[in-house]
Amino acid sequence: MDQATRLQENLSRRVLTTWDGRKVATVAGVDTYDDGENIHAAIAVFNFPNLTHITTVTCNSPQAFPYISGLLAFRIGPAILAAWDKLTLTPDLIIMHGQGIAHPRGFGLASHVGVWLNIPTIGVAKTRLYGKPAEAGPLVGEWSEIHDEHRQKKIIGAAVRTQADVKPVYVSPGHLIDLPHSIEYVLACCRGFRMPEPIRAAAQAASDSVPKDRNLLIAA
Repeated sequence: MDQATRLQENLSRRVLTTWDGRKVATVAGVDTYDDGENIHAAIAVFNFPNLTHITTVTCNSPQAFPYISGLLAFRIGPAILAAWDKLTLTPDLIIMHGQGIAHPRGFGLASHVGVWLNIPTIGVAKTRLYGKPAEAGPLVGEWSEIHDEHRQKKIIGAAVRTQADVKPVYVSPGHLIDLPHSIEYVLACCRGFRMPEPIRAAAQAASDSVPKDRNLLIAA
């Protein structure tokens, strides 16, 4: 565990939270399903901004690391990278179900993957891991800043309302993107649901990739 946290601290220095204005024509959503023994990872790629589906790849890998808060990337990252190797195109932007720099060491799952692949990544989470957010307004598109718990002036993410009067999602840059563009792309990828459409598609594909006999064992 100590070695993993030190690695995160060291790699966090490589994170860039600036946007270079590149054209985004394709967006990938990434999510995983953990069945207790294996990690089922899926990557769903869409055209942007119309969000027509292009392709989805999946990969099932044995768990390589125990579940420890803040170290999720070590548990599910290998399966995500194995799924990535199956893609025949490189998306311009990745939106991941997880944290970016809104993380105790500024290096959540989206930062891990972004630095490893050298691609812009955004973390979108349903729950807050780290940081102090103010309450976002009730309307779609309203958001509030999340500040670092130890350096109050440092903004590390945003609580973003993607559905009216529904709990916000927690958005933070992963790598090669700033917070305003992270919020912009997340909102542009939502289609009436709390989570962005590419992540929703990846979540469904990851769940569907669990072998049917395994599903029966889990249900039992």
